[in-house]
Amino acid sequence: MRKKIIGLVLLICVMAAVGGIYLLTGGSGDGKEKETGKTKPKTAVSGYVGGEKIGFLEDEEVLSILGEKYGLEVDYSKAGSLDMMTADLEGRNYLFPSSSIALEYYEELHGSPVQSEILLNTPIVLYTHKIVLDAFDSQGLITKDGDVNYVDMAKLVELIQNDTAWADIGVPELYGTVSVDTTDPARSNSGNMFAALLADVLNGGQTLTPEKVDEILPQLQTIFGKLGYMETSSSDLFSQFLRMGVGATPIAAGYESQIIEYAMLHPEEYESVRDDIVVLYPAPTVWSAHVLIALDDAGKTLIRGLQDEEVQKLAWEKHGFRTGNYEISDKELGVPGIADNITQVAQVPSYDVMRRIIDGLR
Repeated sequence: MRKKIIGLVLLICVMAAVGGIYLLTGGSGDGKEKETGKTKPKTAVSGYVGGEKIGFLEDEEVLSILGEKYGLEVDYSKAGSLDMMTADLEGRNYLFPSSSIALEYYEELHGSPVQSEILLNTPIVLYTHKIVLDAFDSQGLITKDGDVNYVDMAKLVELIQNDTAWADIGVPELYGTVSVDTTDPARSNSGNMFAALLADVLNGGQTLTPEKVDEILPQLQTIFGKLGYMETSSSDLFSQFLRMGVGATPIAAGYESQIIEYAMLHPEEYESVRDDIVVLYPAPTVWSAHVLIALDDAGKTLIRGLQDEEVQKLAWEKHGFRTGNYEISDKELGVPGIADNITQVAQVPSYDVMRRIIDGLR
């Protein structure tokens, strides 16, 4: 009887030991399933983002880095850079507008954010078509540096203000007068930055000061007033430019990053329009600084994640945002006419000046 009891006890001990090993190894016997089968729960981050950065935030490589290294699961809603500042921020962890002007607007409305950092940069460019480039070139508006085209903004503004017909500069195929389509400058950053550029040009090439706003603002109102309906998203305007052709949108103001991203992510579609689409660098242009505004600790973690060296490299090579010292030629990008360096840059007027311009253009 005693031997039976001892045997039973030994059997129970062996079974307990085997069960313990099974639990420790996740049932595989080698422990590998435990290491790879369980993943840490991710922190969901939600916010508003300008449409031109959606491709970047949907990039699987970017999301993988943010998830694996920083434990983040990123969600977003599209909004114009200025519109998002007045949107309902309940449940949002971050805002990702396209300029420091938007950050100052946030601070005016809500006070200082938890943290803010400029993460991406891209200059304002003009997108047009070859027949427009040829016409501008014949009128002395274009300076070439290799395959890079620069447009004299003072001369372009003169054509716009004089209601110059397209036919008058050798493009009878186009209806109406010379103009540049932009997003709504009171709601979206690319239109707002183009308004800032125009303000400096109208001010004789000098940064517009508070004392001169009353002189320049009526001229801006006239220029933008001729455009009629304006998109509220830079990505929507760029898509319209690509889709509708030269007759509907002869020139559109946008970000340099947009054509690079389009060529990288949609090579077949880009190839079909490559010979017609032209990038014009305004001389001068202005930089658009894409700043992430963290509303809480989760937003701060997103800033760290987007500052990751691998993420920053992807931002330039796949999405066209100038992020630092990463170099890649226009041949590698597959987009002709991309400048190696941006040298002719105007200073964006102060927030107080831009606020008056925004209010005046509503």
